Amino acid sequence: MEEPRLPVRSTSVWAQRSFLLVFLPALALALIGIAVLSVSGNILLPFQKVVTLEGKMASKREFFEDKEVQRLLLKHHYKIHITSTGSREVAIRDISTYDFVFPSGQPAGDLITNQRAAAGEFGKVHRPFVSPIVLPTYRAYAETLAAAGLATAQTGSGDKPLYYTLKTKKLLDEIDKKSRWSDIGIQNRGVINTNRILVQSPDVCDSNSAGTYLALVAFTWRGTGDDIPSSDKAADQRARAIKPLMEQGMPASDVFRTYISPEGKAIAPVVVAYEHQFLTYQAQYKAEKQQLDSDRVLLYPDSQFVTQPQFIALNKESDKLGELITDDPELRQRALELGFRTLDPTGEVEGDRLTEFLEERDIPVPSIRQDDTHTAMPKLRYLERMISIVGECAPLDIPAGASE
Repeated sequence: MEEPRLPVRSTSVWAQRSFLLVFLPALALALIGIAVLSVSGNILLPFQKVVTLEGKMASKREFFEDKEVQRLLLKHHYKIHITSTGSREVAIRDISTYDFVFPSGQPAGDLITNQRAAAGEFGKVHRPFVSPIVLPTYRAYAETLAAAGLATAQTGSGDKPLYYTLKTKKLLDEIDKKSRWSDIGIQNRGVINTNRILVQSPDVCDSNSAGTYLALVAFTWRGTGDDIPSSDKAADQRARAIKPLMEQGMPASDVFRTYISPEGKAIAPVVVAYEHQFLTYQAQYKAEKQQLDSDRVLLYPDSQFVTQPQFIALNKESDKLGELITDDPELRQRALELGFRTLDPTGEVEGDRLTEFLEERDIPVPSIRQDDTHTAMPKLRYLERMISIVGECAPLDIPAGASE
């Protein structure tokens, strides 16, 4: 009789279906992960130390919260955790638990560097980019201001200009007279608004943009063009004079968010913000809808202060980060894409680079003087006195010889 034949099964793990069902998807995920890390330039990242730094800042958090900025920083082994607060709040609160701070303008930055220098503590300043103060509004309001002789459309803007130059002193005159929007003809643009003409700013006790707008108002209101308060008495008098002209109170993070919301026009038709916020909004709107938001426009005050954000490193590791965001070509390019005006090694604005970026995306290029970074601000001591009076907040003790 023929002996029975017994089947012999392979014991190879590769032949076991249950194993393959688990292993192959896991292998695919691993290969995809390697591919993604390779493309992003982070293929060795899992094997390298990533440094997490704690930062405190106001509106410039938008730079670090950007996904592309986060990817580029991770490529350089940095991960950033942000605590958001107003710029002046950054300067007057304890920052001992942070690696760096990034106030939105020079006054708050000077407060910090002066304090750290007096205490003999580390404080290195980096200035990667600037962004001027602007007044975002809506087309109907800009056209009403233009018809009333309070603004002019910038040349070369076409039938629907995106940018207007505001005659700041004339607007302040109307605010001082308690004029209403209906008094200057807003109803002729199909809008019913009998409220007083006002410019809504964040709380001046917290926000650099509000403090800068305060300086702009103080510089313009019944001044001679170079009439900046230069004594305690003059600063106090000017603050009391301009206080009725300033409408403030919104948290800094909410002003522009309110402006781009559907309810913004009814809540605050003219607000204080930074140029980069508006340009970024229009670039994102254009990318999503293949057209500009032609209802939202910008007023550029004819008296202009460009804010100078200061990245202040509080230790050696954050100093390396400051050098990186200032000098790295990819991070500089991304700053441009987020609407900032980058600075060259001499500290001058690279106007041509932002122009090229906007033209590539068919976004109109605003006209703004290139010397605005040199426009004088009040000395820190006098600006702080005006802030405390206008905002009714506790005054800070700034030495008489504090830097500008």
